[in-house]
Amino acid sequence: MAIDVATVRKVARLARIAEPEDRLEPLARELSGILSWIEQLNEVDTDGVEPMASTEAVTLPMREDVVTDGGDPRRVLSNAPRSAKDFFVVPKVVE
Repeated sequence: MAIDVATVRKVARLARIAEPEDRLEPLARELSGILSWIEQLNEVDTDGVEPMASTEAVTLPMREDVVTDGGDPRRVLSNAPRSAKDFFVVPKVVE
């Protein structure tokens, strides 16, 4: 897939990226090279390969899912700068 200067100009405008006119042609060549490399990945045979989140086949230890009382709120909140009614008080971040 080849990307031309007009496409680079349009994408730069949509992304609000100011690119000088003399930089558009080299950028088009770079992006075309990247896309051709990505197209090569489509040729890789992935039949029988399961999706994975890590390259290591490690299973994480599971803990028993039990309900607890959460501990003593007074003790938990003893180090909090501010608390009210057994809750942490934090600054407002959304207006």
